Amino acid sequence: MNGTEIGAYAPDFELPGTKGTVHHLARYLDECRAVVVVFFSNTCPHCQMYVDLLKALQREYRDRRLMVVAINANDADTFEAMKALDREAQLNFPYLRDVTQDVAQCFGVTVTPEVFLLDKTGILCYRGQIDDCAESAAGVKQNYLHDAIEALLKDEAIAIPRTEAQGCPLNWRPAAT
Repeated sequence: MNGTEIGAYAPDFELPGTKGTVHHLARYLDECRAVVVVFFSNTCPHCQMYVDLLKALQREYRDRRLMVVAINANDADTFEAMKALDREAQLNFPYLRDVTQDVAQCFGVTVTPEVFLLDKTGILCYRGQIDDCAESAAGVKQNYLHDAIEALLKDEAIAIPRTEAQGCPLNWRPAAT
């Protein structure tokens, strides 16, 4: 596997957000007990299924100092389309653009959505799926991300620290020739 492994430090980033500000992972780590980084795409149906769930996670855990941060590194998406999604969906978490795809490469992302749960020191504690059924909330049997967040915030071991992310392949920028 390439990218960030469980127990390793996540790569820091400095990326522009859809609301006009630049976001730094280090600043979130200074302020939060945990950060969920979700690699997201406007064009992936799996991602669209999770918009409301991610907003609910941010609402549920805000008072416990957890921050959800979505990053779009998909070459097929535009920053303008990201801004439109942010407005239409009324996102309550930052939606950032990784136009160079450097952050996605450092994390080792291959599909969207893929989530990375970081503790307050920036150590990766969980990586993979949000849950076991992107198609419907009613079909969910395992809430991997929610369970990992609960364990982390209670200073307990995460029972399942790694799952295989399911979703749409990340559209990489064509290599310069």
